Amino acid sequence: RKALPTPLCELWAASRLAGQAPGAMGCCSGGGDGAGAEDLDPDEKRRNELLARAANKKEEEQKQIIKMLLLGAGESGKSTIFKQMKVNFGPSYSEKERKEYVGIVYGNVILSMKAMMEAFEKLGCVMPDDLAKLNDTFSESSQSEKLTPALGEVLKAMWSHEATQGIFAKRNEYQLTDSTRYYFEAIDRLCATDYLPTVDDVLRSRVRTTGIVQSDFNIKTIQFSLFDVGGQRNERRKWIHCFDNVQAVVFVASASEFDQKLYEDETQNRLDEAINLFDQICNSKWFKTTDMILFLNKTDLLVEKLAEKRFSDYVESYNGPNEEKACCDHMKGMLLAKNKADKSVFVHYTCATNTNNVKFVFNAVVAIILAENMKNSGLA
Repeated sequence: RKALPTPLCELWAASRLAGQAPGAMGCCSGGGDGAGAEDLDPDEKRRNELLARAANKKEEEQKQIIKMLLLGAGESGKSTIFKQMKVNFGPSYSEKERKEYVGIVYGNVILSMKAMMEAFEKLGCVMPDDLAKLNDTFSESSQSEKLTPALGEVLKAMWSHEATQGIFAKRNEYQLTDSTRYYFEAIDRLCATDYLPTVDDVLRSRVRTTGIVQSDFNIKTIQFSLFDVGGQRNERRKWIHCFDNVQAVVFVASASEFDQKLYEDETQNRLDEAINLFDQICNSKWFKTTDMILFLNKTDLLVEKLAEKRFSDYVESYNGPNEEKACCDHMKGMLLAKNKADKSVFVHYTCATNTNNVKFVFNAVVAIILAENMKNSGLA
């Protein structure tokens, strides 16, 4: 990930040196105090011509890059898909890069356990005495800077406790990361003294995206730039006007959060928020001619949830079978109903933590974008 480049500033500066800055073309050389191009010595003229040529080349190269914007509400799985681009289209996470995630995984584990323990009071549930004692030990031990085998034993006992499993089953009523079960089922490995995060550990780690981050990669000899932006409400207003020149918007909506509330507003249903945001993006003046791709994500978690809950209990407009495909199709219809401009929206059902699934889907997305580009250019 890296900060946004500023090629336009560089191009302008180089053009200015060559006497080609916006507003300079076609002007007479007389009437000004500065020297005209004819007054420059041959070496300086040649240097400026080279700068201008380099600027024009850079501008042409920028035009060849396909820019995509990754959008969606917070916790939709956008950043996991962003990380998958590095895994799939490489180079993947090196050992050095994975080491940098040790602290992030540690933080995810600690915060997840704290969230579950705090949920007892929030939901009005009584914490058994033996679990309360374990929680006291956990509170003292979790002040260390990393997971240890001793802390791992405490976490294992807490996670396997019947009361903790009961509070985990109510996770839609408070804020808990999706990776909780994954990490606690691997707690021995995570607490080993020589622990090195796997690529899966990295993909499932959670750090809230703030601002705008960029990833560049190549697929089938074509260069892409993918921009990921913060999904929480206070992050969104920073970016929407900045990307009117992207070729495609990839909008990510979670298929599994129909029974959950927002991180930043616990009165707002997450599915409703995703639908409202899709309405804003799909019909935005900034994206009138932009290809729109919809990822209905977290289908794996939807399957888990449908084994415990009825979709129709949370989505009043639904009266079909409690099955993954039927529920996904209904959510797709709810989202596409907001497409007032009747523009083409290409829909895929995804599992962001499944590397092969994301690779397959993204190759399909690339084919769509290239076909649309050819059609818009009159070549198809």
